[in-house]
Amino acid sequence: MSGLTAELVVDGREPRTPALAPNGRLVCYVLAPISRTGDRLDTALWLVDTEDAAASRRATADTATESRPRWSADSATLFFLSDRAERGTPQLHRLNLADGTTSTLTSWRAGVIDHLPLVDPDLVALLAEDEPTEHDARRARDRDDAIVVGEGEPRARLRLLDLRTGRITTPDVFADRHVLELRQRPDGGPLAVLTGASADSDYGPRTGHLHLFDPATGTAENLGPVGADARSLAWWPGEYGWHLCYLALTPPVLQAGTAVFDLAVDSRVLRNRTAGLSMCPTTLGETDGAPLVVFADGLNSTVARLGPTDLTILSHHPGRLDALTTTPAGDEIAALTGTRYQPPNVHVGPPTGPLRRITDTRPELNGIALGTQRPLAYRAADGLDLDGLLVLPVERTASEGPFPLVTIVHGGPYDRYADRCQLFWFPSAQWLAAAGYAVLLPNPRGGQGHGHQFAASVAGRVGQQEWTDILTGIDLLIAEGIADPDRLGIAGWSHGGFLSAWAVSQTDRFRAALVGAGIVDWGMLAATGDNGQFEAALGGSTGWSGIGPHPHDAVSPISFASRIRTPVLILHGAEDTNVPLGQAVYLHRALRHFDVEHEFVMYPREGHSIRERRHQLDVLRRTRAWFDRWLMP
Repeated sequence: MSGLTAELVVDGREPRTPALAPNGRLVCYVLAPISRTGDRLDTALWLVDTEDAAASRRATADTATESRPRWSADSATLFFLSDRAERGTPQLHRLNLADGTTSTLTSWRAGVIDHLPLVDPDLVALLAEDEPTEHDARRARDRDDAIVVGEGEPRARLRLLDLRTGRITTPDVFADRHVLELRQRPDGGPLAVLTGASADSDYGPRTGHLHLFDPATGTAENLGPVGADARSLAWWPGEYGWHLCYLALTPPVLQAGTAVFDLAVDSRVLRNRTAGLSMCPTTLGETDGAPLVVFADGLNSTVARLGPTDLTILSHHPGRLDALTTTPAGDEIAALTGTRYQPPNVHVGPPTGPLRRITDTRPELNGIALGTQRPLAYRAADGLDLDGLLVLPVERTASEGPFPLVTIVHGGPYDRYADRCQLFWFPSAQWLAAAGYAVLLPNPRGGQGHGHQFAASVAGRVGQQEWTDILTGIDLLIAEGIADPDRLGIAGWSHGGFLSAWAVSQTDRFRAALVGAGIVDWGMLAATGDNGQFEAALGGSTGWSGIGPHPHDAVSPISFASRIRTPVLILHGAEDTNVPLGQAVYLHRALRHFDVEHEFVMYPREGHSIRERRHQLDVLRRTRAWFDRWLMP
């Protein structure tokens, strides 16, 4: 077998957003590079026959960013977005499968954000911001570009494209609200439209409203507010009229588990259809009948059908099941999934399973030696059932331990480790296993896959029981002789970066730590991050909560910086607005003040995720070099 290199990790391509044709015969998916080498991410659309995967072919030949494939009702036409004409400004295009011709349908100067082909074959609904005016152009020329917050903020608006004339109209509906998502009733009736008061990711997610829009009359009706972070609309016909389902956070806690909410449109009766479940819904799949629901179910995934009164489990799948797409009849699905040792690919089959793989987008990984991965099940100090993953060093068994152990904490915290291939550009288990490390991937409370209460339990209490959950997993591996207690490391990105910083502020057990895009001050994050209200719910307070000390001070690693003795590697994108760079600068200055060994690396042009190829390579190599320095002298 060949060895794993950093180039093999970042130079691959991954499938995204599959779209299954209504007749079930073709899947279109986006093939995207894992890393970016230029200013633009060049993606491509591919078509694959569900019965003959060998007939897979590229749908277009342009150098462009292509996205959002959507099928016409008759499966004869594929609509998609592409910026082939002007890079960075996507327009709607149409591919006619009969003759292979592609045509450009829009030239909207602001670009098209999303689209939805309607049951009426002559209409396509668009989401797009307003086109710039001559006044805007004059201000730009005169450099009169002062920004007044709250004034003239961009909004995605609903627009209708008439394919017969090419004319785009903008219905005068929803006032100045920002349109997030559209879904037409399967019988050709009204559109369900999800809006927010603003595109501001701090303010908008708590201001969602659901509307009905009739494309024939141009009229709209407000169905009222929806839960925070609502998404994934799906219609279904009930015995007494139409229902609309959507996913949203379970109130009243902002940092909580996601639930399926079911609205009877005529009566306005709203029900939480997943209350009390020990699984977390991730996606809804609309059909002509009852919708499908994908659940994060511990380390794995479950597909169910939402009936009028109950939920019917249809199938179980290892690891994650993402980007579900289904035929109108609901008899065939396509989704992204993989195995412990194979990255995600497009799979198809009945919702009852099993699913067949029809793409192979990472053949270069065939024959690469990977570490043995196994699920873990254990109990927290208070008896709560927990799970996670252990990845052993490549070509080593547990009986050959103890090994140096690196614990990598996931982000979110409403995320999870699923039993899938753990190979990514950020600190990942297989990358470290290839260098001789055992790796613990814990799923502490606060994450996804175990129901609402499990997820909500860390709100206002970050770093408390979730931290002892992690320690319990480490102690388990030490007791089993797998982990060397004198060679422990910890790493994480985003919320995982927070827990890595928290770890070294609470104990000297770790010989080295990596804090990637991590939070060190919850009050500062609530004040400056993209998702301030969510961060305030996690930290427990804000700086404007009155005279301190505040609850968030007690759960912020920076408050305990004087205790840190562990060497720390700090990695952060210079243009991160989710967790702004100031968090890393704050930690760096504190460690410098207390004379703690550390290295601080900023990546120019990068946000919360690192995208440029050279930067991803640097993250991988620097991560291993850092742990090699301190855990493998």
